[in-house]
Amino acid sequence: MLVDSHCHLDYPGLAEEQAAVLARARAAGVAAMVNISTRETDWARVAATAEAHGDVFASIGVHPHEADGHAHVTEQTLIDAASHPKVVGLGETGLDYHYDHSDRAAQQRSFRAHIEAARMTQLPLIIHTRDAEDDTAAILADELARGRFPFVIHCFTGTRPFAERMLELGGLISLSGIVTFRKSTDLQATAATLPLGSLLVETDAPFLAPHPHRGTTCEPAHVAITAAFVAELRGISDAALAAATTDNFDRLFTKARA
Repeated sequence: MLVDSHCHLDYPGLAEEQAAVLARARAAGVAAMVNISTRETDWARVAATAEAHGDVFASIGVHPHEADGHAHVTEQTLIDAASHPKVVGLGETGLDYHYDHSDRAAQQRSFRAHIEAARMTQLPLIIHTRDAEDDTAAILADELARGRFPFVIHCFTGTRPFAERMLELGGLISLSGIVTFRKSTDLQATAATLPLGSLLVETDAPFLAPHPHRGTTCEPAHVAITAAFVAELRGISDAALAAATTDNFDRLFTKARA
């Protein structure tokens, strides 16, 4: 049994054949999927998809790319939206200094609003970070000093020191299909040695299809490929990796377990 902890079922590429996508995921052993939002206009749609399927859950959040257009979204806005019974996480949120599609100060304000909502609800924070390791770590450390909240670094592609810092702060690390790419040798070395109790797997579908499907539309069924690859890296069975990541998911996304 596997969990795809991060996918976008309502994005083009998956939405058009959502029933078939879900059927293929289930056939591949995927027992649960978290349908992630990136902007306020997504929220009702991801919640409705989760309502329609017992094995689909939703997140509420604003991607850092969208921060400039969401200055009105406060921690209370997020808390209110997250009261939906199938909303199990907050995000994706965080910092993206690679593209800088939104002002960095706006990204940081939005990130902190999501953190406060996570602190108040104890729903896990789903964090996107790209070329922003120092600020991500500094903001998390500062905010954790004010009160604890659960979090996961989604689609981890960072440095080993950053991974270790995230674990020190109490977070989890989620691996996507990028770990299977031939040139991802540093990431593979990190994935092989991080604590098994701190790992999740995801697809970020419809993006980042794992090898040998790279360049095609990714879908939740592909999480089985990524999980098998990580299991081989670590020298454990596919079943052991699946059991551990599912247990970790249940521990982090407690509302989904309930």
